[in-house]
Amino acid sequence: MINEEKSLNFIEEIIEADLRNGTHDGRVLTRFPPEPNGYLHIGHAKSICLNFGLGQKYNGQTNLRFDDTNPVTEDTEYVESIKNDIQWLGFNWAQELYTSDYFDTLYQYAVDLIKKDLAYVDDSTAEEIAAAKGTPTEPGVPTPNRSRSIEENLVLFQEMKDGKYQDGEKVLRAKIDLANPNMHLRDPLLYRIKHAHHHRTGNKWCIYPMYDFAHGQSDSIEKITHSICTLEFIPHRALYDWCIEKLEIYPSKQYEFARLNMTYTVMSKRKLLQLVNDKFVESWDDPRMPTISGLRRRGYTPASIRTFCDKIGVAKRENMIDVSLLEFCIREDLNKTAWRRMAVLDPIKLVITNLPSDHMEELHGENNPEVEGGEGSRMIPFSNELWIERDDFMEDAPKKFFRLGPGLSVRLKNAYIVTCHDFVKDANGQVTEVHCTYVPNSKSGEDTSGMKVKGTIHWVSVPHAKETEIRLYDRLFNDENPAASENFKESINPDSLKISKAFIEPDLLNAIPGKGYQFIRLGYFTLDTSSKPDHLVFNRTVGLKDSWAKEVKKG
Repeated sequence: MINEEKSLNFIEEIIEADLRNGTHDGRVLTRFPPEPNGYLHIGHAKSICLNFGLGQKYNGQTNLRFDDTNPVTEDTEYVESIKNDIQWLGFNWAQELYTSDYFDTLYQYAVDLIKKDLAYVDDSTAEEIAAAKGTPTEPGVPTPNRSRSIEENLVLFQEMKDGKYQDGEKVLRAKIDLANPNMHLRDPLLYRIKHAHHHRTGNKWCIYPMYDFAHGQSDSIEKITHSICTLEFIPHRALYDWCIEKLEIYPSKQYEFARLNMTYTVMSKRKLLQLVNDKFVESWDDPRMPTISGLRRRGYTPASIRTFCDKIGVAKRENMIDVSLLEFCIREDLNKTAWRRMAVLDPIKLVITNLPSDHMEELHGENNPEVEGGEGSRMIPFSNELWIERDDFMEDAPKKFFRLGPGLSVRLKNAYIVTCHDFVKDANGQVTEVHCTYVPNSKSGEDTSGMKVKGTIHWVSVPHAKETEIRLYDRLFNDENPAASENFKESINPDSLKISKAFIEPDLLNAIPGKGYQFIRLGYFTLDTSSKPDHLVFNRTVGLKDSWAKEVKKG
């Protein structure tokens, strides 16, 4: 058996016990069963990493099975986005399957239950069925159709399949126990009528199985050994087992773990769809969305998401994960992989007065100082006029201000030490230029000046700078738990996106799509998918430090 220092989670303990006991013939086959009615989010990423990770760890396999039993909400766009997300996360499925592949078999299973007098066609309305089910403290009562004969039920179910009835006119229900304390066993629905075009089967079917009926039987058909669901499916497990037992088919087993709940985030696809439809965000892949495609567009890496899912672990109890852990994981990853570049977001001009106006030289800058060898370097043009950040200069600098001010010296990143001797203001008293002299023998890597300075600032050469659009993303919600309220949209952070211009060093014209860049001292950024050669757009993935925690503490 595999030995690791890290303790096993409870599902791994179950699998290892099954392997020792020869259960399931020593096989491990899991499945990831998304419904193609929206884009996957970070909560699904946890399930993907768990299911596919178990398959990998125990030399097993994982099927991708689309739960396409509701043609009204499903679309091939969602199917393709789900496949892209799983592959981007670094996983591959053994088989690509669809519940619709099993519609004929599932129909026959339903017929088998009718023949065993374990299912019946009910003409009652949804409201009548709900009322007849009783309450958790009161037993249900049979509807008038519960006593129909097997022969009548077989005819009616065939007629449902043949399209004789309208939506909602009849349903097929299991005949179990109307007094059972588990409400899911009080004659649950197995099939409903839906005259709707299906994205794969077209108009072949006008009846569709309910998830609770299709789920266990699909697992059984595929001989899934460990069917892993989230905790809300615990009450459903009894029906899962009942169907498998009564149909006498392969006994797949369901196990439940805690879903991912994360601060400042909503995970409900229904709520995420509202954000898209109501134009609070641009699209499903808006970088403020917790969707995998949104995180990818924002600059998150597959490795950072896999690390996050590993760190939060697999638990049996619901808990709330702080979003700052996800941000920590992407910072850790990008610190090792992102190339360093310089950009200035709020510029003022620095003029080096002891260099001629036509001065130009090329300096070297490492791509990534965190990696041995630096992953190569790029050339950075340097002139006598530079853009620097406005807050890197103070007219009346306090004692511990280690940037520029009258008489203060700093090092220009990858360049020289400069000392401020003057500045220029406009008619409104705004500083427009900072005048400095540079120390010729203080070049980075070749410094023989003997000068010691405590501050280093970034810069971009004015004649070589390129203007770009910068999108500064922040958390979409101000409320730590927006999902707790139906009025969750009221807590949307109005400052979740700020768009500004910036000057960037010219090498960023060659920015690689999907690559992370650390804009020195500003944060981690990536090229947006909307970017064009004549209009570059960079998204901030995350700041260099968790500034949000400080603001919350202050507030």
